[in-house]
Amino acid sequence: MGGYEEIVLLKRSEKSTVHLVRERDSGKIFVRKVLEGKKDIYLKLQNCEHPYLPKLYEVSIADDSTTVIEEYIEGESLGEAELAEKQLLGAARELCSVLDFLHKKDIVHRDVKPSNIILAEDGHIRLIDFDAARQPKDDLEQDTRLLGTRGYAPPEQYGFAQTDARTDIYAFGITLKQLLGDKAQKICYRHIIQKCTNWNPEKRYQSAAGVKRAFFYGRYGVWCGCFFLMLFFLLGGGIGLHQFREKNMLSDNSGLPMLDAPAAPHWNDETGIAVWGNVPGASISGEVGYHYRIYRQDTETPPEPGKDMCIIEDSMYGVGMIDEATDTYRMNMSDYLQENGFYYFEVCAAGDGIQYTDSEYVMSDAFKYTGESAPALPVPTGLQWRLTTTEEGRGYYATWNNLDDYADTDSFNVCVYDKNGNYVTNNIWTKKLVMERGYSGIRIRPEFFTEEDGAFRFTVQAYTSRPNEYKSSPMPDPVPEEYFSPWYIR
Repeated sequence: MGGYEEIVLLKRSEKSTVHLVRERDSGKIFVRKVLEGKKDIYLKLQNCEHPYLPKLYEVSIADDSTTVIEEYIEGESLGEAELAEKQLLGAARELCSVLDFLHKKDIVHRDVKPSNIILAEDGHIRLIDFDAARQPKDDLEQDTRLLGTRGYAPPEQYGFAQTDARTDIYAFGITLKQLLGDKAQKICYRHIIQKCTNWNPEKRYQSAAGVKRAFFYGRYGVWCGCFFLMLFFLLGGGIGLHQFREKNMLSDNSGLPMLDAPAAPHWNDETGIAVWGNVPGASISGEVGYHYRIYRQDTETPPEPGKDMCIIEDSMYGVGMIDEATDTYRMNMSDYLQENGFYYFEVCAAGDGIQYTDSEYVMSDAFKYTGESAPALPVPTGLQWRLTTTEEGRGYYATWNNLDDYADTDSFNVCVYDKNGNYVTNNIWTKKLVMERGYSGIRIRPEFFTEEDGAFRFTVQAYTSRPNEYKSSPMPDPVPEEYFSPWYIR
């Protein structure tokens, strides 16, 4: 490498030396890295051109070292840059894109963190430092070398299993949480970060493309999925057990007839409950289902879909949200109201892909939210299991002792977890329904208690139906022990 002269030492460690160098003939500036051992991954990277990767000009591998000449990127790391939230989200989108590119080339970075992401002078990121990168091997159960940065590396990177694309997804979640700071607790980020950083790789997003779809709707805005902590309930009535699924963004309509659009979407007075006409044929996974988006505006000017940013996009299904008397579908959206302003939602009927395709989206009226500084509802206390026996068999109820602190239209989300901390099921009822059923709590269906030696516990969060007066009760992340019920052991 006699064609270069050293300018300054950038980094020295036991396993690498990095210099800023100048090519003598051209005067161009490069980064030269001399790494301990054979790093065949750099040979593959040399043929992987991507706008968010530095270019590799030379890779030379000897018996005991690897020398790399790569592009010098003018800029600063994301850990040092002061970026607005919108700029951070742009960087997150670009990071998803480059990780997806690498993973399709069977390359796992294994050291994604703010200091390894450079915001270049052109306004775009560069993902650098592939010293820990590797290619997954089908015949290995775990990595042979345990590399990465503590705090950003998931359990499998410490020898519990072989690393793969989901390793980088974990580090992406930690990185995003650190960069967002307090904003990471916003509902539109919280679920995605939690899913990225699940300790079980099977429960994370399975691809960087999946993470990108979870963050960004179309060309313009952020959208967030809220998996099982959705705020569904029927005003004055019960809600059955419900589930949620991310909308398939790549569905093929195949010329099927389009469903009718939901009629008259509107907010139900000051309750934060969205209401629209039920559409026969709307279906997700065999149950009545819809897709929706939520927008926030500074003024009462309706948003322009495809131009204005939506803060939430997701799907829901289940029959428990139907008010049979009015043939309307109802959903409590109060927990999405975070900042004062005017909120709109648009909704479409979900086609099953067999008989029908999705309907057109229809926009609601405005909900004026002024409860940004409102006090929170009290946290449910005195959580206990209550077991009953009826003609239908054993009944399981999640109960708490301060039910009198809430209004009849407030609702409660009970989430059940197993002994390994895995989510099992959840159910939401209004206070009115809890009182009508007469067991002072919410029923948990017995088919979820199938393990003979299982242990289960639950949390309860109260959702407000008076969002301009009260916020929903807090649910810290991670959930502290005092928010859980005692264990029920079978």
